[in-house]
Amino acid sequence: MPLIHLIEGPVGAGKSTYAAALATRIGGVHIALDEWFARLFSPDRPDADVMPWYVVRKERLAQHIWTHAQVLLRSGAKPILELGLVQKRSREILYEQARSAGVELKVYVLEASREVRRERVARRNLLKGPTFSMVVPDPIFEFASDMWQSPDATEILEHRIEVVSTELERDDV
Repeated sequence: MPLIHLIEGPVGAGKSTYAAALATRIGGVHIALDEWFARLFSPDRPDADVMPWYVVRKERLAQHIWTHAQVLLRSGAKPILELGLVQKRSREILYEQARSAGVELKVYVLEASREVRRERVARRNLLKGPTFSMVVPDPIFEFASDMWQSPDATEILEHRIEVVSTELERDDV
């Protein structure tokens, strides 16, 4: 069965760093929604009512990336997706899409404390290193952290999720 790797976790958990290392290890192709989003849509970001604008574009882009990942699979590539599926419902939709497409998902959920993640995001905002896509202001960090729904025991078991602690990992801002 064709395999797509999916990396999820709260903001600042180290998803991009982990995905880049995985891509190197397995010869995969890392596709980060935030990177694509920043390049495609940030220049058009409105000054007000940002969330409705963001949600529509994120959903559309996630669908496009899913379609692109299947094309990559057919070409023999190993897609590694970082989609920012922060809520359980959005992950369930992707699980169903994978089932319907006959694609196996290898899901990794990264975890680190809010304090560690806050420090990483502040450092990434400042240094703008290899995992930088866009500045994440403190209020957005807090909002995104509050939105994150960790997978429960059932989701972890049903989808054989590998939970990875990145608490002590150094990231490559």
